[in-house]
Amino acid sequence: MTQRLVHDAPLSQADPAVAALVEAELRRQRDGLELIASENFTSRAVLEAMGSCLTNKYAEGYPGKRYYGGCEVVDQVEQLAIDRVKQIYDVAHANVQPHSGVQANFCAYMALIRPGDTLLGMSLPHGGHLSHGTSVSHTGQVWKAHAYGVRPETGLMDYDQIREIAKQTRPQLIVTGGSAYARIIDFAAFRSIADEVGAFLVVDMAHFAGLVAGGVHPSPIPHAHVTTSTTHKTLRGPRGGLILCHAEHAKAVDKSVFPGGQGGPLEHVIAGKAVAFGEALTADFKRYAAAVVANAQALAAALMERGYAIVSGGTDTHLMLVDLRAKQLTGKEAEKVLGAAGITVNKNTIPDDPQSPFVTSGIRVGTPALTTRGMGTGEMLRIAELIDTALTGRDADTLARVKQDVEALAAGFPLYSSYAMAGGAR
Repeated sequence: MTQRLVHDAPLSQADPAVAALVEAELRRQRDGLELIASENFTSRAVLEAMGSCLTNKYAEGYPGKRYYGGCEVVDQVEQLAIDRVKQIYDVAHANVQPHSGVQANFCAYMALIRPGDTLLGMSLPHGGHLSHGTSVSHTGQVWKAHAYGVRPETGLMDYDQIREIAKQTRPQLIVTGGSAYARIIDFAAFRSIADEVGAFLVVDMAHFAGLVAGGVHPSPIPHAHVTTSTTHKTLRGPRGGLILCHAEHAKAVDKSVFPGGQGGPLEHVIAGKAVAFGEALTADFKRYAAAVVANAQALAAALMERGYAIVSGGTDTHLMLVDLRAKQLTGKEAEKVLGAAGITVNKNTIPDDPQSPFVTSGIRVGTPALTTRGMGTGEMLRIAELIDTALTGRDADTLARVKQDVEALAAGFPLYSSYAMAGGAR
């Protein structure tokens, strides 16, 4: 009798060890308060698309132009994702294949400039991203990278200062968009600066892409030569990337992604992207995006009332950067304390941070995930209270009490309540 090489046993039977870890992570997500600004919870439909048989299909190339046979179905999947994201952002061309935001950025740069050219990006300690030219990233090694930042006294970009830096460094490419910048960026000002020095402008909208899709944040598309993004964060899709551009850069972008930057696309993830893009086209998503911003502003205001300093004095988006120096805490300490209480944040540098990037003087806090669970501004006030109680007390008894309160609050907003990720529907 021929042995079956592929069997139909569920994960819980095929690999109990992995199944137990998946269930443990599900419990962690359900029972805690997720405040990491770059994280969110996909819909069950997105999860199902990613866990589908599409993962089995190799599909190097693009719809209608593949290097493998049998791509007639995945061609339709990928084209659906392309059509939907083009509709969301009213853009001429979209590439949905990048595996991540970093790959999307790298491929975008390679499409527009040559290795050794000069790149100007936002300083990581001032709110930028690793892939915007930091020395530890390939983007800071392949290109001659320079940085602009914010005014430390205001926490805001100074566009006149950025213009002067651009005139001094004469970059071939300027990238803007941040991982810890809470204010709306003036894309028209950046395009003016880029035009003045003869540079391409790339906008990395990974953090606020969902806010743009929901109509509560200005779109960078009319101003940027190329726009990149992740598909998780505020867009609430699977972990992955995308590149949007005008028609004149379409061929260069596609060639840079494949075969330049990566091989076979992850069609199961692209299916998840298609589902998320469909969700982003709904009126419900517009309400969600507005709620994300309202929740962030409510949480920032409540923390400031309790004596916490918010870099730039507030937020226009989904995140805030909390300066903990007045509380005599480091970001590393705060992350650990809040984690013990079931509240997940990440340590983050503040502008001109006296601490190292491994310690930091701040934490980054965001509202996309909790808004997905249905929490509103009233819950944000309660969460500010819980954060303050934990960071003020810090002792084991206080943290245990806060964790109980956290679990009680989370229980009122169930997450994947009818779905067991390791075994299917309950």
